[in-house]
Order: sequence, then structure tokens, then C-alpha cells
Amino acid sequence: MDSFILLLKRIRSDSSISAIVAGLIAVTVGFAGPVLLIFQAAKVINLSNANLSSWIWAISIASGLTSIILSIRFKAPVITAWSTPGAVMLISGWSAYAYSDSIGAFIFAGILITVLGFTGLFSSFMKRIPYAIITAMLAGILLKFGVDVFVSSKQLPMLALPMILSYLVSKRWFPRYAVVTSLFLGLLISYSLKIVNFEGVSVFLVDPIFTKPTFSLSSLIGLGIPLCIVTMASQNATGIGVLRADGYNTPVNPLIITTGIASILFAPFGAHGINMSALIAAICTGKEAHLDPDKRYIAGISAGFFYLIFGIFGATIVSVFAIFPSELIVVITGLALFGSIGSSLTSAMQEEAKKEAALITFLVTLSGISIAGVGSPFWGLIAGIVTDFMLSGDLSKLFSAKTNIHLREKNRRVG
Repeated sequence: MDSFILLLKRIRSDSSISAIVAGLIAVTVGFAGPVLLIFQAAKVINLSNANLSSWIWAISIASGLTSIILSIRFKAPVITAWSTPGAVMLISGWSAYAYSDSIGAFIFAGILITVLGFTGLFSSFMKRIPYAIITAMLAGILLKFGVDVFVSSKQLPMLALPMILSYLVSKRWFPRYAVVTSLFLGLLISYSLKIVNFEGVSVFLVDPIFTKPTFSLSSLIGLGIPLCIVTMASQNATGIGVLRADGYNTPVNPLIITTGIASILFAPFGAHGINMSALIAAICTGKEAHLDPDKRYIAGISAGFFYLIFGIFGATIVSVFAIFPSELIVVITGLALFGSIGSSLTSAMQEEAKKEAALITFLVTLSGISIAGVGSPFWGLIAGIVTDFMLSGDLSKLFSAKTNIHLREKNRRVG
């Protein structure tokens, strides 16, 4: 009991408005885009509204609990989310399987991920990737969101330009609240321009539905194994990379094990998979969340809290995001990621011997290519590793667990 009270006191003393808002923005971004894929996937098998609400409840609550638990446990902004490539995969082929068989496949995928966590195979792989390649991959993921800030200034200049100007002014005088100030100004302008309409918002609580899983060989092979592969390659690898890029050497195995167990427990309620987040995690791991890296874990707790709030209201939460202009979400996302984009590009090109490999990683990731359902961040990593090996010609460096640890520690001190 005493330790719990001490924990609450520490969280309270470390809390800041910037970290809390970073968590809110991260979850908002997660719901504004990827959750719409859930709706599309539900249409493929004519899923009922009740099961759809339960599905959104499950992925939200699971993401919230794991984000809070892991952030507190490791004092780092560990952000989890549901599998976006997994949802895309369901859209393309879910109609071939019964819903209860799909639940069984979700559980099977969670078991496979948990086993990978316990064996340490995934952790061993991540430790051997050069730091420059990881940061180059992150820069490739995030660059589009920075560019979209200025694309939005053309589409809706009356909203985007004041938000950008507010960010710059705030960055000069009170940098910790630059993103917060821009967000509130954007909301105020949206309301004054009458481009938001609260009449379309409807709110009610979710009643989670438990579905008894069934197991068929076709669903385990056709859904379970591919879901595990795309989750580990496209989500967990990049999610760990985001943490590493901002100087957090959080042990990998517990993160993978926790998300794997959460996937298993919430699968009967519809969750198709919980994993490490990349994009929205970068909002919480950068300087905009807090100048002190040791206090950014509050952003992870904040994100988890908002996940829980949003999850309680399930599918109806989408109606809230529908009333805001897309430009508002695009601009605030890009502004929140400016710091991460800049630091990632700097770190990627810092080491002369790794510049070529980092550049190829960056370009492949930025290309957006997808092979066998696996997205460009994973192929960017592979391209960078292959390039680094071909140029260095030293296989031992590729499999050295101590690659560039001194640079990671230096980055953490500077960040």
C-alpha cells in the first residue's frame, strides 16, 4: 500500500500538461484514422453493431491497460495499439472464415507472439540493428506527416496557417506548450468557421460480447500465422525502433510478452491483435511531450487513460472525430512530430560509415511499398541491413549485440 501511494505521488510530481496532451493527441490520431479500418473490416463479414462496438472496446481497453502498465513499469512512454496491417489483412480476406474461427485465429496469433517474446528471438534481432538504420526508418515513417502540415495549408489555409504560426510563436516563448496552444487555437478556429457540428454526436456505453472461439486449420494458417507475421514485422519492429530512436533501451521481451498476452485475453471480445505502436508513440517519446526524457512516461500513462475513456464508448467515439475537419488532425499530428522528424534525420546521418545504409533505409521506408502484406518500414530495415553488410563486409558487426550502444546513450542524454 505504501509503495502504491509513493507511486501515485511520483506520477503526480512528474505530470505536466504537455505530456498529458501528448497522450491525448496520440490516441486521437489513432482513432481518427486506423479505427476506420475496423469499420471497413466489419462490413466484409456483416458484423453486427453490437459485435463491432465490442471489438473497438476490446482493442481500446487492451491498448489502454498495456500502455499504462508498461509505461509505469519501465518509466518510459510505452505506447501500444491495435494491429493496423492486421485490420487491412482482414479487409482483404476475412469473408472466407467464420467469425468464431477468426476469434480462434486471433488467439493463435497472440500465442505465437507471446512465444517469440519468451524465447527472446525478436529481442535478439532488434539488438543487432545499427542505430542509424533504426532512426532512418523512423524518419521515413514520419516525414509524410510533416509534409502534410503544409499540404493542409493549401487545402484549408484559414485553419492550417494560424495553427502553424501559433506553433512557431509558442516554440519561441514557451516551447513545452507549443503543440497544446496550436491544438486549442485549431479547435477555436474550427468552431468559429462553423465547420464543426456537434448535432451528429451520439454517446452510449458498450456492452462487451464474449464469443466462444473455435479452431479450424484453414483459419489458423490463413489468418493466425499471417497476422502474427505482419504484426511483428510492421508494428512491433517499428514500435521498438521508435523507443530506441529516442534513447529508451527498454527491454524488448516483456513488451512483446505483455502485448501477446493482452491479445489472447481480449481476442474473445473481438480484438484482432495488440502490439507496439510506431506513429502515435513518436508523439509521446519526443521533446514535445517533455524536455526531460525520464518524465515522458506520463505521456504513456495519459495515452492509456484516454484509450480507456474512448473504449468505454466504443464505436460511437468515431462520431466525435467525424465532426472535426481532417485538416485539423493532420496539422496537429505533423506539428507534434516535428521534433521526432528532426532528431531522427540528424541521428540517421550522424555516423559517416552508416550514411549510405541509413539513406536507403529512409528512401525504402518513405516509398510506401508493401510486399506480401508487410509494409515499407520492415522492408526499409531489411534494405538498410543488407546495404550496411554489403558496404562494410563484416558479418560480425551485423550480429554484434553491442552495436552503437554508446550512440544510444549519448542520444538519450542529449534528448
